[in-house]
Amino acid sequence: MATDRTPDNIYANPLETIVDFKFDDQVVGVFADMINRSVPGYSTIIKSLGILASQYAQPDSRCYDLGCSLGAATLSMRQQVSQPNCRFIAIDNSEAMINRCREHLQVANCDEQVELICGDILDQNIDEASVVIMNFTLQFIAPELREQLLQRIYQGLKPGGVLLLSEKIRIDDAESDQQLIDWYHQFKRANGYSELEISQKRSALEKVLIPETLEAHQQRLQGVGFKQIQPWFQCFNFISLAAIK
Repeated sequence: MATDRTPDNIYANPLETIVDFKFDDQVVGVFADMINRSVPGYSTIIKSLGILASQYAQPDSRCYDLGCSLGAATLSMRQQVSQPNCRFIAIDNSEAMINRCREHLQVANCDEQVELICGDILDQNIDEASVVIMNFTLQFIAPELREQLLQRIYQGLKPGGVLLLSEKIRIDDAESDQQLIDWYHQFKRANGYSELEISQKRSALEKVLIPETLEAHQQRLQGVGFKQIQPWFQCFNFISLAAIK
């Protein structure tokens, strides 16, 4: 995966105005460092996505990475899946992300094997899919649009196909939710983030990243048709699920 690990210091100094978080050139430039220091177990999740994709990928099918960012999950999937005639499609609405993802694929000699699309995943067709990955992507979609997107994914999956979904979650019980948040902030401190960085980034994400409960995710997945929903990773308030058609 990416060798560029420019330090994330976007929120290291006091900002006069904290604008909503977006995946612009500034974020893309430090994203590899940001995601590894901000998401507990990220490297394990990425490796595991490739392993799980290899179990569910079907011959003559498509494998999607929706919200591919720098392409870590795409590469993991591409390197693990060996079924014949699989097409790999990676989609992100940030042109800066797509451009950097293309560079990473070129370094890994996978650029000709993956179709990169710069566009809104809400507008993309999902067809003949055996694997769909959404790795910390759904949380950035407006809540009222999430069911519609998952319905389209379900309809586009072949029988036996899988949706691999990772999300930041919240807990309905306020005390339990705060405990997870406190543990997570301590994780970020241990990774070198200051109180100012933690506070300013949380403010930037407040209206952009909308977490839901695990139960809400499970109910929505069941509602669109998924019969088997298996949590396979959790660390603090981050969880990964496999939903099988």
